Amino acid sequence: MESPNLEFEYGDTDTLTAELSELYSYTEEPEFALNRDYFEEDFRSHGTVLRRWIELPAEEQRAYVMRLLDALEVTDRDKRLKVSRAILYLAQGAFDECDSEADVLRWSRHNVFLLYDMGIFTALLELLSMEIDNNQACSSAVRKPAISLADSTELRVLLSIMYLMVETIRVRTEDDGPEWKAAREAFRNELGASSPLYNGEPFALLLFTMVTKFCSMNAPHFPMKKVLLLLWKTTLFTLGGFEELQEMKVRRREQLDLPPLPEDSIRVVRAMRAASPPATAMELIEQQQQQQKRGRRSRRPLVKQDSLDTYNERDPFKNDDARDEEEDGEDADSGIEGEVDPLDRDVIIQPPPPPPPLRPPTERISFPKGLPWAPKVREKDIEHFLETSRNKFIGFTLGSDVETLVGLPRPIHESVKTLKQHKYVSIAEVQMKREEELQQCPLTLGEEEVEDTPAETLYLGMLPNLSQFVIALLKLLLAAAPTSKAKTDSINILADVLPEEMPITVLQSMKLGIDVNRHKEIIVKAISALLLLLLKHFKLNHIYQFEIVSQHLVFANCIPLILKFFNQNIMSYISAKNSICVLDFPHCAVHEMPELTAESLEAGDNNQFCWRNLFSCINLLRVLNKLTKWKHSRTMMLVVFKSAPILKRALKVKQAMMQLYVLKLLKIQTKYLGRQWRKSNMKTMSAIYQKVRHRLNDDWAYGNDIDARPWDFQAEECALRENIERFNSRRYDKNRNGDFAPVDNCLQSVLGQRVELPEDFHYSYEMWLEREVFSQPIQWEGLLQGP
Repeated sequence: MESPNLEFEYGDTDTLTAELSELYSYTEEPEFALNRDYFEEDFRSHGTVLRRWIELPAEEQRAYVMRLLDALEVTDRDKRLKVSRAILYLAQGAFDECDSEADVLRWSRHNVFLLYDMGIFTALLELLSMEIDNNQACSSAVRKPAISLADSTELRVLLSIMYLMVETIRVRTEDDGPEWKAAREAFRNELGASSPLYNGEPFALLLFTMVTKFCSMNAPHFPMKKVLLLLWKTTLFTLGGFEELQEMKVRRREQLDLPPLPEDSIRVVRAMRAASPPATAMELIEQQQQQQKRGRRSRRPLVKQDSLDTYNERDPFKNDDARDEEEDGEDADSGIEGEVDPLDRDVIIQPPPPPPPLRPPTERISFPKGLPWAPKVREKDIEHFLETSRNKFIGFTLGSDVETLVGLPRPIHESVKTLKQHKYVSIAEVQMKREEELQQCPLTLGEEEVEDTPAETLYLGMLPNLSQFVIALLKLLLAAAPTSKAKTDSINILADVLPEEMPITVLQSMKLGIDVNRHKEIIVKAISALLLLLLKHFKLNHIYQFEIVSQHLVFANCIPLILKFFNQNIMSYISAKNSICVLDFPHCAVHEMPELTAESLEAGDNNQFCWRNLFSCINLLRVLNKLTKWKHSRTMMLVVFKSAPILKRALKVKQAMMQLYVLKLLKIQTKYLGRQWRKSNMKTMSAIYQKVRHRLNDDWAYGNDIDARPWDFQAEECALRENIERFNSRRYDKNRNGDFAPVDNCLQSVLGQRVELPEDFHYSYEMWLEREVFSQPIQWEGLLQGP
C-alpha cells in the first residue's frame, strides 16, 4: 500500500500534554499515588483536614508552600524526599482533586507559577547539586550489577519538578496575566545568565556536566532521559525556538545593514506538499516484467524518449503499474510546485490499464505555479563566473573585480545583472570578513564589543569542555538508536526505566518492552532537537562558534552515526506504536485504569505516525545538512559512506519537510555519484529541481568540474580549525595581548607588589635561603666592574 500524506506540523515541541507525558516512564506510574499520599499526609498534619488544596485561598496556599520550603531544609534524607514528593504532586496539578485532564493542566500551571514565586526552584537546585556530588550514591551504583528505578529516586523527583516548572513557564498562553509574563522573563534570565546560583554559569551547564559524568561511567544511576529533556527545554527556553531564531536573524541583518531575507523559510516549508514515495525493489522488478509483456516500448515513437524510459524503469521514485498514473497525478499537483518538463512528462505519465480515477483538474488550479524558493547567488559565484568569462573572451582576469565588464559580450552583461539581482550576503560572510580584519589590525580596530546574549554566555561556559559534551551526547544517541546492537560495554541508558523486580507475566514483559522502546525514542528526540538548537543559535551568534561545534561533531563520527540511524526501515520507525495512551499522564491520573490486555497493548494508538519519531528524523537530517553545507570534504564523506541509497529510502515518508532535507543532501552529492546514477534517478533529480533552492550557476546536475577538485579532508579541516583557534584566542584568551601589554619598569612599584606565596613556603623558605643564597659564593668585585 502507498503511504498516505502525513498531516504533520513541525514545531519546537509537541503539544504540552504530550511533552509532559513523555517525562514519565510507564514503570513510574505507581509513584503518582505515592506523591498524592505524601502530600495528603502532610496537608492534613497542618490542620487543613476538611478542605482541599483547590479550595484554599491564595494566601493560605502561599503559607503552605512556605512551610514545604522550610521542610526541605531538614538533614534527614527520607523526610526531604517526602516533602519533595508533596511539591511534585502540586506541580503535577493536584490531580486527585481534578475531574478532567484540562483541570489538571490548569491547576498544574497555577501551582508551578506559585512554586516559582516562592523560590522553590532555587532550593531544588541546591538539593540537585548535593545529589550530583553524592559520592556514596555514585560508588554504590557503580558496584551494582543491575541498576533500577530505585537507585535514582531522589534525582528523578527533583528533575521532574524542575522539568514541570521549566516547561510550564516556558509555554505562553492567552490567559497569562502581567505577573506571569514578568515571572517568565525573570525565570528565563535566571536560567540563561551567569547566575551566582549555578557557580556563575548558566543552568544548562550543570546538566551538561551530569551528562558527561554519566557517560564516563562515574554515575550510572543518573536518570538520563529526564536530564536530557530538562537540558533541551532549558536551552529552548533560554535561547529561543525556531520562530524566535527567524526574528533574531531578521534583526541581526538589519543591524548589519544587509538586505532583508528573500522569504520566511518556516512559512515556505509549511506550505510545501509531499512528493510520491519511491518504490521497493520488488515493485520495480514486477513493473519491468509487465512492461516487457506488453511490449510497451515498441509503440514509442521517439528514440530520445525511449532512452529516457529505459532508465526510468530503474527510477527509485517509480512504483508498479497499477499506481503509475495516480502517483504522477499526485506529483504534478501535490507539492512539487511548478511544471514537470514536457519531455519528461511524456515519459513519466504513461496510462496503464485500467486507469485509476484522477483528481478533478480544478484542484490543480488552486496551487501557485513557480518554484518555492527565491534563487540565491554568492559573491564568490559572481567572481568565478566573471573569471571564466574573461579568460574565454579576453584572455586575462581581473581578480575579484565584479564591476568592470569592458570587452565582454552583451549576454555576459545580462547574466552578471541577473546574478547581482539575486545576490545574497549571509550574516556568516560578514562575520568572517570582520574577523579577518580584527586579526590583521588588532591595535587600530581595538577591542570588539561582544553582545552579552544567552547564546554567548552558554558558549563561553561550554568552551573548555566542548568536545566532552559533544562526545557524550553522541554516545547517548548511539545507545538509543534503534539500529544499535546491544553491547556489553555500551552505556546503559535504561537505569531510569527498569523496575526493581523484573516482569513475570507476558503482559508485564510486553508493557516493559513498549516502555523501553518509548524511552529510547524520547532520548533520540531530546538529543536531536538539542543539537539542532545549539548549531542554529551558535551560527547566528558567530559563525566560528558554530564551526567549532560542527567540527567536534564531525570528528566524533556524527555523519556515519546519523546515516546508521537512517539505515533502517524508516517507515516502520515513523509509524511505531510505542505508547500506551491510558498510561500517559495526565490521563492515567484522572481516569480509572482499564484492564490492560495483550491485544490492547499491541493495538497502540490510532495515529498514522509517531510525532516524536518524525520530529527526530527531521532534526537529524537538518543537523546533517548543517554539517555538510559548503564543505566539500564532508560532502565527500556522504559519498564515501554510500549515503545515497539510505537517503533515497527515507523519501518513502510522504512528508514535505522531511523530503526537502533528504533532497538537499542528495543534491550536494549528485555530481559525485556519476552519470549512470543520474540517468537512473531522473525523477529524484526532478524533485530536487522543484523543491530545493536554486543557486543560479551551480551545475549540481552535471558534475563538470569534479576532476579538478581533489578531496583533501585533512587540509580543509585543519585550515578551518586554525581560523577557529585564532577566533577563540582573540576573543576569549585573557593573555591574548601579552606582547603589547605595558611593562612596569619602576623598581619600587615592582618590589612593592604583594606576591601570593604557596602554603608550604613558610615551612621550607629557610632551607631554600641556606641552599640557594647563603651557601653560594658571591663575587662582589665582579658586580662593581664594568662589562
